[in-house]
Amino acid sequence: MPYDFITNGYSNGYANSDAEICIIDLRSDTISKPTSVMREAMATALVGDDIYGEDPTVNLLIRKSCELFGKEDGILVPSGTMANLIAIMVHCRERGSELICGDNSHTFRFEQGGPAQLAGVQQAIVKNKEDGTFCLEEMCSRIRINPDCHEPYTSLIVVENTHNMCGGKILPLEWLDKLANIAKSHNIPIHMDGARVVNAAVASDVELRRIVRDIDSVCFCLSKSLGAPIGSVLLGTKGFIERAKRVRKVLGGGMRQAGIIAAAGIVALDTMTDQLRIDHEHSYKIASAIHNTHSKLFKVDLQSVETNILMIYLDSTKVTADAFLQRLYDVYPNDPVKVRIRASTRDSSCVRFVFYWEITDDDVEMAIKKLEYVIVEFETKTNV
Repeated sequence: MPYDFITNGYSNGYANSDAEICIIDLRSDTISKPTSVMREAMATALVGDDIYGEDPTVNLLIRKSCELFGKEDGILVPSGTMANLIAIMVHCRERGSELICGDNSHTFRFEQGGPAQLAGVQQAIVKNKEDGTFCLEEMCSRIRINPDCHEPYTSLIVVENTHNMCGGKILPLEWLDKLANIAKSHNIPIHMDGARVVNAAVASDVELRRIVRDIDSVCFCLSKSLGAPIGSVLLGTKGFIERAKRVRKVLGGGMRQAGIIAAAGIVALDTMTDQLRIDHEHSYKIASAIHNTHSKLFKVDLQSVETNILMIYLDSTKVTADAFLQRLYDVYPNDPVKVRIRASTRDSSCVRFVFYWEITDDDVEMAIKKLEYVIVEFETKTNV
């Protein structure tokens, strides 16, 4: 149950059944709504036909993205899942290819087996470490050197930065450099699923172009922590993007007057990066509050909270993630703080919070009060 959550009520406001009950929605940063500046830009955007390459706002978004990431060219696509699939289909140019990725990667766990289902590409997995990396020696053992007719060709390596299911971890530059050297020695390209790579750049104070310097293709989401309503950008060489445009078309991802979408993305790149620092601070503040309860049932690894994703680990022998989620959402008459918290879970022993621009300082304070109360309540019930 990777993305199980409570679905009642409205997000980040007041429930329609009780004006006294505030809802704080921490299920994902995809919940975020466009800012007023984004909405204005969308309403007044200059547009054209992007399939013909004639949408000036899309073209401006791509130029800005290429400058930030140090890449030659790019395309706008509806989603990160599509961006990853396009990259896989371009790099793995024949059916029966194989890519290598982490066992907790989004491409492996949460994209419906798209590489196999639609591209005929097999995924060879390497166990992810807690920091989002994987053992390079184990990865090397997965590379098929001079494969015979019984084997697929190793055609791609996929990494994820920041790493979602490892708690928003930033991939270390030293590890990326070592990975790139190995990949280059085997003539294998690297694709980065960089849905939240802008968070990585902000948190580590490293330029995006340095993070992806040795990466052959990278995608990033406009619609997660950056706050735009839709869209991802896929970047690479001009030759890679020419092929990517063909794949995008056959997957149904070609859009016409897409400048309406791109306009919000431009505003996101121009105005939202400073907000990411606040999101990271909110994540760490709630993590610190949980840590300071010294709970035996609910734990956070405070040193590992790096960006806008917070993982709370539970003693599932005494309390399940579903029970914790339900209690965070429920409001009883005697509760000292009238707030509903919505969150998600990847398994019975972990709950995930994700922060974004609409989560305010007041939201964080109310969430802390609710969490502290619920944690004490569970510990009292279980006699720990």
